[in-house]
Amino acid sequence: MPIPRSVTRLRDRLWRRARDERGVGLIELLAAMVVLAVGILALFAMFESGVRHLTRASTITTAGALADKEMEGYRAIKYASIGLPEALLPTTPPYTTDTAYSADAPTRVDLVACGTAPCTTKVPVQTLTGADGMSYRVDTYVTWQTVGAGRQVKLVTVVVRDGTDTSKVWARAASAFDRSTGE
Repeated sequence: MPIPRSVTRLRDRLWRRARDERGVGLIELLAAMVVLAVGILALFAMFESGVRHLTRASTITTAGALADKEMEGYRAIKYASIGLPEALLPTTPPYTTDTAYSADAPTRVDLVACGTAPCTTKVPVQTLTGADGMSYRVDTYVTWQTVGAGRQVKLVTVVVRDGTDTSKVWARAASAFDRSTGE
């Protein structure tokens, strides 16, 4: 039995439509643009994240350099002059809430400001500007620590905080000073 002519025409029309590629290029172009836009947005997000990390690393490095500079200042003075004037010690946070702080007078190394030996010109809190132009708060603590065989050393701790948000600690350095190694 032969196929009716109307069915043949319908089949031929369907085959022509199926092979017709009009509009397919537009859909391909649209899909390519969406993929490209997603890629570009991901790239921008990566760059923004990188800039944030570089800024933070720069801040931490600058704070570390300030802490090292302050510690070198203590290494350059005589052992007897290592301490802080009790009259200048802050009585408010964040200084008093730091783990290096000691409210107990026998554990603090209290000296008088220069005038009568031993004396010091060091201050417990100062605001410094780093090489990056930002403001940093530098807190210094000096306490007595007992080490092996009951020997006491002076422990100097330098904490570098953000100049505006003092709850952010950028760097912390500590060093022990022994009477037997310093004069």
